[in-house]
Parts: sequence; structure tokens; C-alpha cells
Amino acid sequence: MTAFVQHFTFEFKTGMRNSTLLFMNYLFPLGVYAIMGLVMTQVNPFFTDALLPAMIIFVILGSTILGLPGPIVEAREAGVYRSFKINGVPAASIVAIPVLTTTFHALIAAGIVALTAVPVFGGVAPGRWWPIAGVAVLLAFTCSATGALIGVVATNTRATTLLSQLIFLPSMLIGGLMVPLSMLPETVQRFAGLLPTAHAMQALEGLAYGRSTTFAPTASLLILLTGGVLAFGLAIYLFNWDSRNQTRRGHPLMALLALAPYLVNLVL
Repeated sequence: MTAFVQHFTFEFKTGMRNSTLLFMNYLFPLGVYAIMGLVMTQVNPFFTDALLPAMIIFVILGSTILGLPGPIVEAREAGVYRSFKINGVPAASIVAIPVLTTTFHALIAAGIVALTAVPVFGGVAPGRWWPIAGVAVLLAFTCSATGALIGVVATNTRATTLLSQLIFLPSMLIGGLMVPLSMLPETVQRFAGLLPTAHAMQALEGLAYGRSTTFAPTASLLILLTGGVLAFGLAIYLFNWDSRNQTRRGHPLMALLALAPYLVNLVL
């Protein structure tokens, strides 16, 4: 346990000191948040209604899906995990540490948004604050686990960029952040159900603001939790110690099993 805490502390501090991680965890998501707060609220006054929940989801998405996979691949290619294996560090700890540290960084950035969106940019305050905190924690875990899974199955950093963008771009376009889900065509709404951000936004809209939603908020919470647990478990199972090792416990395509709860929602 002491070794785990020391490893966690080291990785957490690295997220603050490493320029790349600092940019992905804080500067990039909070910079976009500031621009959206200054510009979008002037261009589209109705965006103030969604500013706080949408930007909380965005900063979490940026630091986890975009920022987490790359360092995992880089460490594997550099042989860092091989040395961990020699020293008896379990694969579960290696996956859990970046998931936990990124979750904490994402929640710190989300906390900054929650504290400033209303007084600084005129965002609409929620009727209840506890769903904001609960959904933020759940989404940060789910997206961190998904980011770790991408890093585990990706063969190189270029592949991490491609896989991350397959989640990030649709989340921005049809995930309910920029355009309310109810305004999208019905077919697009169904495919939006494959995105964690759509369920997080629906949960926040329904539980924190008391607004009508396309998806049942409680069902969205269950889908996020199930998807996060599946992604985390698959990341541990598919973890590869060395990029030169051609034998692994399972095929990388097994990572698609993490989509199971979202696909069930799509069918139902």
C-alpha cells in the first residue's frame, strides 16, 4: 500500500510538472472554457443555460480521453513497464495509477469551472449541486478508464490520437454539449447514446437542473458506471508490458466490449 501511495503521489505531481500533461490537464481545457465563456455566451445567449454542465464535461473529456492514452503508450515503448514487471509491480496498479491521477486532475479542473461559470460568465446555477459533483466524479472515472483502455490497446502514439478523436469529436458535435440533444434528429440522438458525454449531460440536465431529458437520467448513470468498470477491467486484462512482446492475454478488439452498455441503450 505504501508503494502504491508513493507511486500515486509521484504520478500526480508529474501531472503538474510535466509541460505536456499540464497543458492537457489544465491549460487546454480551461483555456477553451474561458474562450467559450467569453465568446459563445455573446454569440448565443442561450448557451449560458448549458455553460456550467457542458464545460464541466468538456474539461473532464479533454484531460482524460485526449491526455491519458499517450503517456501510457510512451512508457510502454520506453520499457518503463518492463522494469516495473521485473520489480513485481502488478498490472492492476500500473493501470489504476494513471486512472486515479487523471481523475483527480480532471476533477480539479471541473471544480474551477463549477466555481467560476456562474459569477464570471453568467452561467445558470443548478437547482441542486450534489448531482453536479456526483456526475463529475462518475464521468471522470469512466473517461479515465476509457483513456487507459485506449492507451493499452493502441500500438503507437498516432493510434492513440486517432482512437481518442473517434470519441472526442463526436462528443463535441452530437454529445449535447454545444447543441441540446433534443434538437438533434432522432437517428443522431440514438447514436449519441454511444457517447459517455451524452449520458453525463442528460444526467446533469435531469438531476441538477430538473429539465426534461431524452434519456432517463438514472439509466444514464448506470450506463456510465457499467461502461467505466468494463473499460477499467479490460484495460487491466489487455495490459501489455512491452511493445516488443507479440503475445498477449487477449486480442485488442476485446476492448470493444466496453461499448456493451452503450449498445444495449442504443437497441432499447
